[in-house]
Amino acid sequence: MIECLISPALIAEHGISPEEYQQILSILKREPSLVELGIFSVMWSEHASYKNSVKLLKTLPKDGSAMLTKAGEENAGVVDIGQGLAITFKIESHNHPSALEPYHGAATGVGGILRDIFTMGARPIAALNSLRFGNPDNPKVKHLISEVVHGIADYGNCFGVPTVGGEIYFEDSYEGNPLVNAMAVGVLKHGQMAKSAASGVGNAVIIVGAKTGRDGIHGATFASIELSNESEEKRTAVQVGDPFLEKLLLEATLEVIHAGLVVGIQDMGAAGLTCSSSEMAGKGEVGIEIDVALVPQRESGMSPYEIMLSESQERMLVIVEPHNVDKVKDVFAKWDLDAVQIGKVTDDKLLRVFFQKEMVAEIPAETLILGGTAPVYSRESKRPEYLEELLSYDLENLPEPHDYNATFFKMMACANLASRHRVYRQYDHMVQIGSVVEPGSDAAVIRIHDTDMAIALSTDCNGRHCALDPYMGTMAAVAEGARNVACSGAKPLAITNCLNFGNPYKPEAYYFFSEAIRGMSEACKAFETPVTGGNVSFYNENPTGAIYPTPVIGMLGLMQDFSKAMTQSFKHAGDVIMLLGSLSSGIGGSEYLKQEFGIVAGNPPQINLHTEKQLQQLILQLIHEELVNSAHDVSDGGLLVAVAESCFNDSHQHGANLQFSLPHKASHIYFGEAAGRILISANPNNINSIKLLADMYGIECYDVGLINDSNLLSVNDHIKIDINELHHAWWHGLTL
Repeated sequence: MIECLISPALIAEHGISPEEYQQILSILKREPSLVELGIFSVMWSEHASYKNSVKLLKTLPKDGSAMLTKAGEENAGVVDIGQGLAITFKIESHNHPSALEPYHGAATGVGGILRDIFTMGARPIAALNSLRFGNPDNPKVKHLISEVVHGIADYGNCFGVPTVGGEIYFEDSYEGNPLVNAMAVGVLKHGQMAKSAASGVGNAVIIVGAKTGRDGIHGATFASIELSNESEEKRTAVQVGDPFLEKLLLEATLEVIHAGLVVGIQDMGAAGLTCSSSEMAGKGEVGIEIDVALVPQRESGMSPYEIMLSESQERMLVIVEPHNVDKVKDVFAKWDLDAVQIGKVTDDKLLRVFFQKEMVAEIPAETLILGGTAPVYSRESKRPEYLEELLSYDLENLPEPHDYNATFFKMMACANLASRHRVYRQYDHMVQIGSVVEPGSDAAVIRIHDTDMAIALSTDCNGRHCALDPYMGTMAAVAEGARNVACSGAKPLAITNCLNFGNPYKPEAYYFFSEAIRGMSEACKAFETPVTGGNVSFYNENPTGAIYPTPVIGMLGLMQDFSKAMTQSFKHAGDVIMLLGSLSSGIGGSEYLKQEFGIVAGNPPQINLHTEKQLQQLILQLIHEELVNSAHDVSDGGLLVAVAESCFNDSHQHGANLQFSLPHKASHIYFGEAAGRILISANPNNINSIKLLADMYGIECYDVGLINDSNLLSVNDHIKIDINELHHAWWHGLTL
């Protein structure tokens, strides 16, 4: 074993606490080598071990009749959709890398999540994203947005996967710590699913794909600390990706998996070779022995420490039976990729690392991994005292707008409500020709080739609501995701999540996390949408403070007949506009409150889980029976924003005349963001049938107006706006 003097400064530099170092000494019965210290550092980091979150994550519902794997068992969740097919999907963060190197940080976030999908044996069919930035008028933020979107677009477009949906929000709290969450979705046949656990003593351990360089060293540790003014010095912790090489890796990987040549396979993402080797050994309750001098390297003079901790992209670790080694090498050679045996599976449950003839690390694999004996903590939780004042803020005495038309224009043009076409038009959303509903509606819809089935996908979270009430705000995020896919005609099946929060060692930050988990758990149980997996991203703070708590929900829905996919756009003049759900609303936590008064306060939308589920079932039946011509979730911006968005159509802008009673202040009804509401349009002949079904499900139903072919959108006696002028304000509101 190579000796190394381990100083307290070196221990601290690796992010290991004094107590954890004593635990390492107890495990090894000796001082660690430098390589071993690096291995423990990355594997016990929050990013890899989930040491401050796993206890709460275990309370989330993971079981469901359609689930083929449970959360955490494999690289991504797998959900049965029938006909011998399954969907695998997952969302993960690349926040810290994107803050420092926005192009490469965002691009490698996409590359990493795609590898999680095809490592399962699935072919990626869609990508989505969820993005948060500071004020887009800030030149630095504008540059950040441009580079992140460019990175996402370049990687996805070059790889050949359609980027079909997502969301983007702008709040001051994200100014120094943007959020870049990437989601990917794949389809596979049941019998072709690959496992990540190593097995079979004597089986070969093969590294495949790109050569290993020094990029990304300590990326997992870097993602487990707060951003600081010194973070610029850690740019080496940001990886660089190659989408064209990843496309080759995809084809080679699927070929060896589908040919039955693979015993186990793991993507090399965070912590690189360290994570893949230790997790495969730990999950399989076996040992792995490797010689890192055999790893193909693109830089000279790399040390074993650097090779083990490198996060170079487009690499996999594969377990192969000895008689199949040459076949696997031949497949990867055909695709011009390296495939080199660097070790073997052993029976001693140890991760043993050599550099040429000298052993540089020997650690029990189970002590390194989530689900093994890696450290697990319960952190202190404290409700912030300031919340009481924010939630009790008097909103009733705020004045009404002097000019509702001007307020409406201001709302439609604001950064959080304006058209996102400047973003999504950079993405190729039609490659693979499976997109049934393109970006711009409530959910993306992707047809499953050679079937009549389609899946619906959305990403949802309102961080402002979660900052005011993390329990209710997270429940609302799950509910909105379910409503969005239901509005497209798909039954909600399951979720993946990306949980973006501040420093877990701060009791007030941990309060937001624990309450978010509680809200998510209750909502997922009510909607029967189990959690398939995801990602926790802590330490999203910078010297000026923490981000809004942002538990992003990636929702998957299934429809049996893709031809019945529904969109939000009004279709026919003369159709009746109806609201399913309450006409009353409040402005707590709303975009209106922020835009009109500069206030973030009040109770955010309250969720009734039973009513929400009834509403979803109602809209699904209305779409199935072809009683509606459009359906649109009422959420950000409230009722009138939903109406305007439904009026906008790529080929023709419809007008509308709305006349309805006002049970409360007009601004609250027009711009309040009460949950559990869907705006629909329908042929007048279907009104009675719709109302009967709504009554059967216990859902309020209101006629609010008519679609027309005029250029006007009029609302009671308050608003009369040229729809083309409103569309212009919305279309050009976000300038990137």
